[in-house]
Amino acid sequence: MYRIRREKRIVLVFGMILSYSAIFSQHQELNEDPKLWRKSPVVKDSNYLLHRFQTGNFHGHIRSFFSSQFNQQSEPEYAQAIGGGIQFKTQPIQHLSAGVSGFFVFNAFSSDLTQPHPLSKTYNRYELGLFDITDPANTNDLDRLEELFVEYKKKKVTITFGKQLINTPFINLQDGRMRPTEVQGIWGQYKTTSVKIYSGWLTQFSPRSTVRWYSTAASIGLYSVGVNTDGSPSGYKNQLRSSGVALLGAEIRLGKKYQLQIWNQLTENIFNSNLLQLEKLPDSSSGLYYGLQLITQQALNQGGHSDPTKRYFQTNQSALAVGGRIGRQQGLWDHSLNFTRITRHGRYLMPREWGRDPFYTFLMGERNEGLGDVYAFALKSKYSSANKKLSAQFGMGYYELPDVHDYALNKYGFPSYVQINTDIRYNFSGLLKGWQAQMIYFYKKGTGNNFDDPKYFINKVNMGHFNLIMNFYF
Repeated sequence: MYRIRREKRIVLVFGMILSYSAIFSQHQELNEDPKLWRKSPVVKDSNYLLHRFQTGNFHGHIRSFFSSQFNQQSEPEYAQAIGGGIQFKTQPIQHLSAGVSGFFVFNAFSSDLTQPHPLSKTYNRYELGLFDITDPANTNDLDRLEELFVEYKKKKVTITFGKQLINTPFINLQDGRMRPTEVQGIWGQYKTTSVKIYSGWLTQFSPRSTVRWYSTAASIGLYSVGVNTDGSPSGYKNQLRSSGVALLGAEIRLGKKYQLQIWNQLTENIFNSNLLQLEKLPDSSSGLYYGLQLITQQALNQGGHSDPTKRYFQTNQSALAVGGRIGRQQGLWDHSLNFTRITRHGRYLMPREWGRDPFYTFLMGERNEGLGDVYAFALKSKYSSANKKLSAQFGMGYYELPDVHDYALNKYGFPSYVQINTDIRYNFSGLLKGWQAQMIYFYKKGTGNNFDDPKYFINKVNMGHFNLIMNFYF
């Protein structure tokens, strides 16, 4: 007992000494210049931790994003966002390094995004997404700690712990706004020339178009929640229970011509998703390539809640999606024809807060998440100039969806539609090196019955959307 009390006294005295030292070191006279940021002497010995910090890498990003949309029976809506951020990563010592990054955003000007549309009574989908969808009135307090991690890297193995960026078929950056989706957890990668293996456990998310960090369960429902399979409003927001998301994936080269992808994503207590994708890679002679995709989903336990009106994934449904593509690379062009079929077994569900669809038929600006009984076709073309300064992507798709009143298979009340996309990017050189300009335009024309109800076409179909984006990387 005496020994325990003695050890406690030693710890207490040691803590007081450290506290006194910290206070003394930060004390400044009133006539002194501020010294919170001090310049340390340059250390050239790589064995010192200070040297690893002094020789670390800084990266900066300035972004300007103008967005405007034109809805049927509506006045144009618009927004201009401006922001910037910095990332710092130390040089490794004993295979360990650390990194941190943050970003801020300002609303330079915009139409009124705080009020729902007068016809549909729904909020803006695109321009509001440049800022904070959880607080439409917030126009200037839009800063976020994005990355804060420790990384171990040795030869073929990388293990990252903390807040970080990942890209997988189901959880990804989806960075079509000001900032991407971020995750917190542990993420491991093993990479060789023929095999790449990924695994991780994620516990928190900071979704695109938000500024806070949320637990796994709380992150589901920040975006629109749609309706239950019986047509009643979905009630799962802030009602789910999940300790995290486990991911396991592999990309395997099969000889020189084929690649296989296998992914499993287990959202604890809610649902499980699997992806199997086999692709023939383009060769130098014909440029021909093709791919096949299979996605399955099942509920876990009670789909997140014992009350069916508060579940994310209904236990009487499952999801099955199959897809295919065939394309050809020819010179500076790449053309492909893509197909997706989501069967009538149930809705394909994946929290929109976590990423975009992995389907071959995905076109920027819309998703087929929340739907079942879907037939989708998309023709895509890509162009890249020989000097890599100019690139362009064009897409045209037809999406045959269930009736908007078929609630069991149409979560968000989305009618069938045709979509066209244009995405042009230019990388400057010379005096403007580091700058990139991007122009995006897409138009969606409804082909299904919307029953002349604004909630089935405002921000959904019969609308055009224009973006002008400037990026400066340094």
